[in-house]
Amino acid sequence: MSTERVADLPLGEALALGLMHGPAELLPISSSGHVALVPWLAGWSYSELDAELRKAFEVALHAGTAAALLIGLRDEVGEATRGLDRRRLELIVLSFTPAGALAFLLERPIERRLGTPATVAGGLAVGAIAMALADRRPQERTRDQAATRDALALGIAQACALVPGISRNGATLAAARARRFTREDANTLSRHAALPLIAAATALKGVRLSRRGLPPRLRTAFALGTGASFASTLASTWLIRQVERDRSLAPYAAYRLVLAGFVARRLRAQSRR
Repeated sequence: MSTERVADLPLGEALALGLMHGPAELLPISSSGHVALVPWLAGWSYSELDAELRKAFEVALHAGTAAALLIGLRDEVGEATRGLDRRRLELIVLSFTPAGALAFLLERPIERRLGTPATVAGGLAVGAIAMALADRRPQERTRDQAATRDALALGIAQACALVPGISRNGATLAAARARRFTREDANTLSRHAALPLIAAATALKGVRLSRRGLPPRLRTAFALGTGASFASTLASTWLIRQVERDRSLAPYAAYRLVLAGFVARRLRAQSRR
């Protein structure tokens, strides 16, 4: 991996992105979208890094988040593990497979063509509309009633969330609420579908990163970002209950639309210069 731009990842930016990643991952607002947009809007040097370095840093942030979620949700993870039977295992596989297959086939094209401010803004807007429409559906089912079609809906939602800005959390919440699950059970299903995928993707990309190697001068910044992501996720797990208690996903959808509009306005202003 080239080290030409190693110095372009200041420790302050690595720390700020790590601290932001935890809450952004727990709320349906797209952590990957924010990691792409905030440095661009703020004029940070992070946005000028080599694409491979940015992707590697995002992997590090997700590793911190995944570790914190396993600790912060250890009781829920333990309960789900103890209650794992053939039916639940099949549902997990079905909710995992579409995103895993799409990532295997199209990961590189997605990384090359998407993740720009314009495409992230589009993902934020599309995801916001989906969330708002799904939240209007009746909510009457419990997670114990989840079946094959529900698992596939979650899987397709996670596949769509490979597009930066869509949000894995937002997409799976929208899918579960569209399938008429109660808000609390929709959140639980969203987490149970997302955790295996986050862990698997982090492990796979971590192996790739270890094979390529990390420039020595980046190691401190990566460690700081990972630690900050871990700490901010662990400190923000209360946000999960806040989303469950909210009457609607409308506030999150509105925030996403406002951010997308702000990005579009900035892009128009730049194009006129």
